[in-house]
Amino acid sequence: MFENRYDAGKQLGLKLAEYRGQPAVVLGIPNGGVPVALGVAIALEADLDLVISRKIPFPLDPEGGFGALADDGTIMLNEAAIKEAGLGKEQIDLQVSRVRADIRRRNLSYHSERMLSVLTGKTAIIVDDGLASGFTMLAAVGSVRNRRPREIVVAVPVASAAAVKQLEGVADRVVACIVNTAPRFYLSDFYGYWHDPDDAEVIRCLREWRVRRFRANIEPLQKKDG
Repeated sequence: MFENRYDAGKQLGLKLAEYRGQPAVVLGIPNGGVPVALGVAIALEADLDLVISRKIPFPLDPEGGFGALADDGTIMLNEAAIKEAGLGKEQIDLQVSRVRADIRRRNLSYHSERMLSVLTGKTAIIVDDGLASGFTMLAAVGSVRNRRPREIVVAVPVASAAAVKQLEGVADRVVACIVNTAPRFYLSDFYGYWHDPDDAEVIRCLREWRVRRFRANIEPLQKKDG
């Protein structure tokens, strides 16, 4: 359905066209959500920023997770997964501390050149490359809610039906190009090209948006002077 994350952002931007020209901020979840968010921000001519939310992995299974932690400390735990895995408090605290350290590093790297965007009274559009369990997005929504936006929109190219239902309970609106009803699926199946973006790609996306915004702001002045 999508050539890559940038194509997914363009398609998702079409479904969010009503927010074009409105006071909105597009917030990408690093790393995979940022290329998608760039496409959305370009389509809507909106501000682009990040909300860092990370999966809390199982001690012996980094691909799986039992919750998520956001950059302001908002935490969402999957109690059912914790119980099934038999995790104790010390194991949980250790994994959370590792994720918190990773978020701190990312914050320093991504926001070294600018301050966080003001969300008060604006529409916050939180973007990721897809929703499987939805816990990473749940933590992101909780974090963004603390910044008092007028409205929170969760926007993704593809999502599980269960995750959409879960997010509809905490966000003001959920937008997805594809809602998958299969009990298990892989996000990569919906992309022609799938890779794990690194920090350098996240920073390139932010810089590309800044260059585009600068050009958009300077062109009317050049025409006026001409």
